[in-house]
Amino acid sequence: MRTIRFYDTRERQVRPFEPREDGKVGIYACGPTVYSRVHVGNARPFVVFSLLKRFLVHEGFDVTFVANITDINDKIYDAARAAGRDSAGLAREMTDHYIADTERLGLGRPDHEPLASEYVGQIVDLIAALVERDHAYAAGGDVYFRVRTLPEYGALSRRDVDQMDQGEGVEGADRKEDPLDFALWKAQKEGEDTAWDSPWGRGRPGWHIECSAMAEALLGLELDIHGGGIDLVFPHHENEAAQTAAARGRPLARGWMHNGMLEAAAGEKMAKSVGNIRGLGDVLDDVGGTALVLFFNTGHYRQPLAYSAEGLEAAASSARRIRDAARRLGDGASPAPDQHEAFWEALADDYNTPRALAALYEWIGEANKVDQPGGRDELREMLWVLGLDSLLETEEAPPEAVALAEQREAARRAKDWAEADRLRDALRDSGWEVRDGPQGPELVEAS
Repeated sequence: MRTIRFYDTRERQVRPFEPREDGKVGIYACGPTVYSRVHVGNARPFVVFSLLKRFLVHEGFDVTFVANITDINDKIYDAARAAGRDSAGLAREMTDHYIADTERLGLGRPDHEPLASEYVGQIVDLIAALVERDHAYAAGGDVYFRVRTLPEYGALSRRDVDQMDQGEGVEGADRKEDPLDFALWKAQKEGEDTAWDSPWGRGRPGWHIECSAMAEALLGLELDIHGGGIDLVFPHHENEAAQTAAARGRPLARGWMHNGMLEAAAGEKMAKSVGNIRGLGDVLDDVGGTALVLFFNTGHYRQPLAYSAEGLEAAASSARRIRDAARRLGDGASPAPDQHEAFWEALADDYNTPRALAALYEWIGEANKVDQPGGRDELREMLWVLGLDSLLETEEAPPEAVALAEQREAARRAKDWAEADRLRDALRDSGWEVRDGPQGPELVEAS
């Protein structure tokens, strides 16, 4: 088994990957808050950690991948109130949209997709443990975490504790012992149409506590990889780590991995609040799941990635190049064993997909130099790990294209070259063309 190395956000360095249990890996990645349709930027962590699981499976690990869905949140209450509808119904609808949109990426589903609303019991138990250990206190129906009771607070984000802003604004300011403290439980307010019972009264969880509880319930403590967007390092992941450490005396995660943000062309974060986003469903309508997944693979997961129509079109063009090369491959030996090994070494070195893609393109270049290249299974292996295995599927041409191809073949046999050329152009206009394949002429999508 090759040595695998990942960058750990907490340690600020690339280090060898050493799972908690030999042969098994637990991954938890923070998912969306479902107050509206997800945008294309929300898809990046879904893609990164879905593909990371594939790589680790390829390397022989038994992987459990958990990606939560936040369906209790102030943003959901606000959006439901503005739409004049119930918050639970809005959350269910947007959850269904999220699942349908991400399903179109062709990567399958995480092993578990827990909803915060399904884990309120575990959340209450975790808060109670924090109160019992004097790391949290009740005030006016709310419960707050005492940040200064945990000396290591700030270690993940490397921030000075006195310079931190929890992003809660003035909410609860009159009830907090310290402005730095953050909410674990919030008393039900007027206009909030969902609430649960707790020892501190009717209310609902704060944002951060849900992930601590769900991650522990599904993966246990000291899970192997906790992931999400780089924008979640503080306060969300800092607070997750603090809650678990304070309540259990053990770390929530052994390693922290964060993907860079998808950015607009001007270099600013892509976000609903900025108004510079496109819906994931709209982008998939334009280019399809395979091209979008390939586009995400062109950037190293830790770096920001600039979103542009040109970048998507380049990815679509690369996808066609890979599909064309795959059609020529048969069984047999690898056309480029060195490039094949370079591909896997790139992924083992902090999951470097741009370098892996470069090795893949070199592999294809070597295959194109051979009259009858082998290596189809080898290419399938590489494409599966990158979520691009659909490029090996043969598209079935519609009857109209088949009829045009048969007419063109008849014209060629009759040596009516002008008619054959006309029918060739008609085929291309319909999105298809005839190429010579391993079994003779075949209809393929026009590139």
